Amino acid sequence: MLKIYNTLSNKIEEFIPNDKNQVKMYVCGPTVYDNAHLGHARCYITWDVLYRYLKFKGYNITYCRNVTDVDDKILKKADETNVEPSVITDKYYKSFIDSMNKLNVLKPDIEPRATKTIGEMIAMIKKLEKDGFAYSVEGDVYFRVEKYEKYGELSSQPIKDLLNGARVETNSKKENPLDFALWKKDETHGYNSPWGKGRPGWHIECSTMSKKHLGDTIDIHAGGADLAFPHHENERAQSECANGCVFSKYWMHNGFVTINKEKMSKSLNNFLTINDVLKNYDSNAIRLFILTNHYRMPVEFNDIALNSAKNGAKRLINSIAGFETGSNYDKNALAEFELAMDEDLNTSRALAILFSLVDKIKKNDNAQISANTLYYLGSTLGFDFSLTEKELSEEELLKLIHPLYKNFEIDSTIPPKQALDLIIEKRKQARIDKNWVESDRIRNELLTYGIGLKDSKEGTTWIIL
Repeated sequence: MLKIYNTLSNKIEEFIPNDKNQVKMYVCGPTVYDNAHLGHARCYITWDVLYRYLKFKGYNITYCRNVTDVDDKILKKADETNVEPSVITDKYYKSFIDSMNKLNVLKPDIEPRATKTIGEMIAMIKKLEKDGFAYSVEGDVYFRVEKYEKYGELSSQPIKDLLNGARVETNSKKENPLDFALWKKDETHGYNSPWGKGRPGWHIECSTMSKKHLGDTIDIHAGGADLAFPHHENERAQSECANGCVFSKYWMHNGFVTINKEKMSKSLNNFLTINDVLKNYDSNAIRLFILTNHYRMPVEFNDIALNSAKNGAKRLINSIAGFETGSNYDKNALAEFELAMDEDLNTSRALAILFSLVDKIKKNDNAQISANTLYYLGSTLGFDFSLTEKELSEEELLKLIHPLYKNFEIDSTIPPKQALDLIIEKRKQARIDKNWVESDRIRNELLTYGIGLKDSKEGTTWIIL
């Protein structure tokens, strides 16, 4: 039985969807005004794994991840560069999607844009105002925080404490310093509304897009830990007041990526873009680096950890080279994997199970079944088994495979790469002759010396394990 940590209750709970096997999940997506960084990678890889694992468990899941394409930062950059906001958002949305594709992050089922949901936002704000949960002042509309008795529960901050710590703004239009904007007056970039030209506040965007595409109540709302307050706190308040019901049953938050113990962020100017990191590390290395740590814990970025992940990912991916994976699995490994992941997505334990399968393959211990299982479970964690590397020099390669010359009666003057090609030809002929015993013997012999084979429609290639 899957158990997850619910930020709202501050404890691990059994996951029981609202509607039997149907799961509705909403994840706060990017604000598209700059290139995505490693912190975004941590966030979206985390929820990609959750999405994949819920499918693995047999749930019928609808995953919605929004795109914030109307925001102060976007408008500021548009004004500074003298272009329309859509030029900025289109550019960085394409960049974000490119980064997600390179990280092997699955596309969500629904990906709504805030600018396409303005009408629904206005309708929700009007209802909040009509019911007394909101008020308008000179073209702005604010939410009355004190009207929502549960405000502060999600972030474990009693409203009295929040009030005591609130900064009092000079000449504020607000009735209460905690009240937050639902609609902002904006004569330059605004949309027509009952309150004049303006644009939505950030929080109302997610509430409205979630309601439009998933309904009033969802199962899981997820995002980075920095969103718990005020963003998710405000979302919950306005959604439950507008809809008159529970907004989300479970709230999940991933930890930060840090550099020198500080959260990685654009505001601190200490971020590395995903494309920068991908210059030195492939998506599997980045994913392994992230999944080695529990999703709720902070991850400290450093080259030592990433290099270790790079080597581990290479070993993981290359171990099944040459195997045509099927659906005959190691039942014990499946059960252990599920047991690990059911404990609030314990990816560290799950990875240990994957590497135990790697060891079995190397030892030729039920290698085919282990390879099948590794591919299945590795794919559930989002690893891309099409990525492979060959890094040995010819001299190093010769040293590695030297015994194979004698074993396969190959002239010792033939270069090592050509020697491997000759061995592959011998295996190819065995397969043509349907001599599966000999074909497997050749593959296993190569495995003994750290050489894997990768079969495809274009032919067979070798790879260093």
